[in-house]
Amino acid sequence: MACGKSWRSLHIGWKAQTYRRTVTEGDLISFISATGMLEVTFTDAGHAGAMGCRPVPAALTYCFIEGMQLQTMIQGTGLALLEVNILADAPVRVGDTVWAVVEVSGIDPTSRGDRAVVAFEVTVFNQDGKQVMRYQVKRLMAGKDPEQI
Repeated sequence: MACGKSWRSLHIGWKAQTYRRTVTEGDLISFISATGMLEVTFTDAGHAGAMGCRPVPAALTYCFIEGMQLQTMIQGTGLALLEVNILADAPVRVGDTVWAVVEVSGIDPTSRGDRAVVAFEVTVFNQDGKQVMRYQVKRLMAGKDPEQI
């Protein structure tokens, strides 16, 4: 099992890169079916709207990046998602590969001392290195690594 970083092992400016993940047709269909985002932009493969053919919801891109962080950087130490502010800069399409750079931008220990609100700046890129999304997220994080709990 991967073990995440506790807030005590982070510092402002700490950076990490996520794994890469290619968005498939199956990912799009599963996501829009599960969420109810069944608009023609996503359901009609021949529809070439304002974003061109086969764009995926920005929410799907965000969820992929969050999933990659949960599997590694915050596994066992991320206690709660508190706040998110998402800016979509460019469309992500079926066949694109996404990844992110995650940087700690703030650490605010709670009064309990064994937890902190940690702010992250997340910048998402596609396979060409083009920035497609950025978001700020605040999480409640544990003060001990999972093996110490």
